[in-house]
Amino acid sequence: MFLTKLKEILKDEPTYRYKQVNAFIFKNFITDWEEASSLPFSLREKLQISCPLDISSDIHWSSDRDSAKALIKLEDNNVIESVLIRNRDKRITICVSAQAGCPLGCSFCATGKMGFKRNLDFEEIVIQVLLWEREIRNSGERVDNIVFMGQGEPLLNYDNVIKAVKVFNDPERFNIGARKISLSTSGIIEGIERLSKEKLQFNLALSLHAPNDDLRSNLMPINEKYGLKKIFRALDNYIERNGRKVMLEYIMINKVNDSPELARELADLLKGRRLYMVNLIKYNDAGLNNFTTSTPDRIKKFKEILINSRIEVVERHSAGSDLWAACGQLANRNNLNK
Repeated sequence: MFLTKLKEILKDEPTYRYKQVNAFIFKNFITDWEEASSLPFSLREKLQISCPLDISSDIHWSSDRDSAKALIKLEDNNVIESVLIRNRDKRITICVSAQAGCPLGCSFCATGKMGFKRNLDFEEIVIQVLLWEREIRNSGERVDNIVFMGQGEPLLNYDNVIKAVKVFNDPERFNIGARKISLSTSGIIEGIERLSKEKLQFNLALSLHAPNDDLRSNLMPINEKYGLKKIFRALDNYIERNGRKVMLEYIMINKVNDSPELARELADLLKGRRLYMVNLIKYNDAGLNNFTTSTPDRIKKFKEILINSRIEVVERHSAGSDLWAACGQLANRNNLNK
């Protein structure tokens, strides 16, 4: 990968060259070293041979151009996916993957059906955002937010994820504020505990999807190892140490986890806890286990119960359904990871 090769290639160059090259990659978002016109021709030629900037990808835009999904082929032919979402206020959020495939096998997630291939190196995480910056550079837009909500469990690839976060946050590179970066976990307690000690003030989200262990274990087998009591103990400690709000992601699956009784159970789970917010997400139908999206009436009732219980709740619109933009869907549909 080109990022790790740069220091070796530039070791005999003047010290300012590394900063200059970084600016071409992360500020100008060049795709070919010939665009780096202020570099000596001999150095450009050397970089062209030893450190090509190509990112092998296939990009699909939604019909309304508000979202897009990229399939990125890695050097070992594994394929990962990353999603661009234009929010209603025109801010651009990039959803990145932390693993090729996923080992967790959640019953509602297409990525889990692909199986687990491997962890991504930090560069393979970074190039997902770099690809989108290149894609939109001529529009005058920039990436505003990054969410680790693509393929895989970020906290099972902790070191590479944190290394990538630091590249995103680096003023000499992407210069994206830590509070514009969010990590989503299924509840890997050891990772949550490590995150609580990090100095970067990024956002943490928990993929909850059920308010009790029986239902959650049925939807998410990882809950057998990391039950809700242990997870919330770790999250409470995270909040105590950092004073940062935690988002609870809750995919609304019709007649599975969206009943009024479960809404009241969720309200009871959060009673007396501070700095939690529930994010209700319409399920993207992926043809798994006959799951379908909750009806608007069931979502409305669920949301009203939480609001009446004084639980902070938002409802997220799911973008890009016409291009299978839920995590794992496009790569799974095209059988690119087989």
